[in-house]
Amino acid sequence: MNIIATQALTKTYGGGVTALSDLTVQVEPGVIGLVGANGAGKSTFIKIMLGLIAPTAGSVRVFDIDPVTDTDKVRARVGYMPENDCLPPDVSAAEFVTHLGRMSGLPRTAARERASETLRHVGLYEERYRQIGGYSTGMKQRVKLAQALVHDPDLLLLDEPTNGLDPGGRDAMLALIHRIGTEFGISVVVCSHLLGEVERICDSLIAIQGGRLLRADRISSMTTASDLLAVEVSEGTDQLAARLAELGLTVTRDDRLLLVAMDSEDAHDRILRAVTDLELNLHRLDQRRHRVAELFTAKETADV
Repeated sequence: MNIIATQALTKTYGGGVTALSDLTVQVEPGVIGLVGANGAGKSTFIKIMLGLIAPTAGSVRVFDIDPVTDTDKVRARVGYMPENDCLPPDVSAAEFVTHLGRMSGLPRTAARERASETLRHVGLYEERYRQIGGYSTGMKQRVKLAQALVHDPDLLLLDEPTNGLDPGGRDAMLALIHRIGTEFGISVVVCSHLLGEVERICDSLIAIQGGRLLRADRISSMTTASDLLAVEVSEGTDQLAARLAELGLTVTRDDRLLLVAMDSEDAHDRILRAVTDLELNLHRLDQRRHRVAELFTAKETADV
């Protein structure tokens, strides 16, 4: 069963601005990336799925429910983590998440118990009675995630969940999202403009550009293996590049990576021999896969 299905979904705002145009897509359960540049229509899509705004044309179903006519039924099964900071600073996380649980229909005692359990899952159990205003950005993001989880939804809609986080905080949040999607049995839609993050944790992807569907597919299908070997050493990259060129291999640079064409059967062996001869520390040697970001690059090139 599809968790989300749209047919020619279109949303036009006043002034003739089209946020979504003829979007037709079917989404299966799992951890799904909803990607595109800022202004691509991602947040509009989420708001339509939640019944916060109505489409101009076309249709959308969430668990085969129309969010326009049966908004409450959709929200009972969906948790939403908004992008912007919307947390009250003068209440504790326990109070806030309990309140949102009550708003979702949970009895008082059940809401309190679920709030404590959910805050434990997101790593805030020990800090649950502190006022939110004293939290770091990362802790506030976890509170937003906890309130989306408190009523035990079947689907999470996460709008830019790593917004404002440093690299360590982003890694922790992505690991938490992946755990929720794989261990809790909850489908997750991760809305993000950071393609590398989505590629790390998602099973499938919906790519939107200019309000139109660019591609919807499994991540594995979008990141097929290339005919290049990716080589990374701790130091001596330039030295290794020169040696590989001397050995007749075609080498290009991608930041710290050397990309070596597999134009002969012994390319792999020659790379290992060069690394050994130069006494370098090898960090990576594997077949490079196409990245999700290349979808957008290819589209821009085709449009020129």
